[in-house]
Amino acid sequence: MSLYKKTFNGLKKKKQGALVAFTVIGDPNYNTSLQIIRKMIDSGADILELGLPFSDPIADGKTIQAADMRALKAGINTDKCFQLIKHIRKYNNKIPVGLLVYGNLIYQRGINKFYSDAKKVGVNSILVADVPIEESGDYIKAAKSNKVDTVFIVSPLTSNERIKEIAGKTTGFVYVVSRLGVTGAKATLQDSTLKLIKRIRKYTKKPLCVGFGISKPEHVRSVIKAGADGAIVGSAVVDLIEKNANNRAKILKKIGFYLESMKKATEN
Repeated sequence: MSLYKKTFNGLKKKKQGALVAFTVIGDPNYNTSLQIIRKMIDSGADILELGLPFSDPIADGKTIQAADMRALKAGINTDKCFQLIKHIRKYNNKIPVGLLVYGNLIYQRGINKFYSDAKKVGVNSILVADVPIEESGDYIKAAKSNKVDTVFIVSPLTSNERIKEIAGKTTGFVYVVSRLGVTGAKATLQDSTLKLIKRIRKYTKKPLCVGFGISKPEHVRSVIKAGADGAIVGSAVVDLIEKNANNRAKILKKIGFYLESMKKATEN
């Protein structure tokens, strides 16, 4: 049984949804990023989603774009990202670790080598943000041969037929985009998001985790109640890093308090 299945099954028994916490690896620098990820684990994150910094993150809004730039400026590259994940695995080897990556970074290293190296350091899944299902064959093949789970995106514009296809090729969880546009924290959650969750659920029993704009405990409660298995919190966490970039202790304190409140909201 994969680590994702164990995690989702365990949470269901406890009548909880999954809190999926995102940050960009190396933001604002290597050592602080390592401490941030440890704090995320200690504060209730059930699953980690870690972004590899990239110069042209087309699916991301200004908050995560800025985080990518800070990490790149700090000298972070793919090798250092994998090194940091090894340290995280020494700290906790039970939490699922997923990567959010842009295709160029994988292609540059070689698709199979990237997946192989990721597996060696303890990565459980890879979401390639800019590769559609139609062009994912080589990535799926590499994932399968290296025993890495796949994560694919469903948006409000995805047809029912395409939902079936995406779910059929997903082995980790389906990433449900709550709204059109790029990533970013929002004050309100659209009713269409809740309808989308219910529409997807008709076609798959795979775990559904909702991201893009999830920033408040009430957002988490709403998506879990609508049938999602988890909520993905990204830009709101990264925003705390940006606002307190020169004060490591403050970053850790604020992230800890925030994620604890978000985790509590996953409890039924």
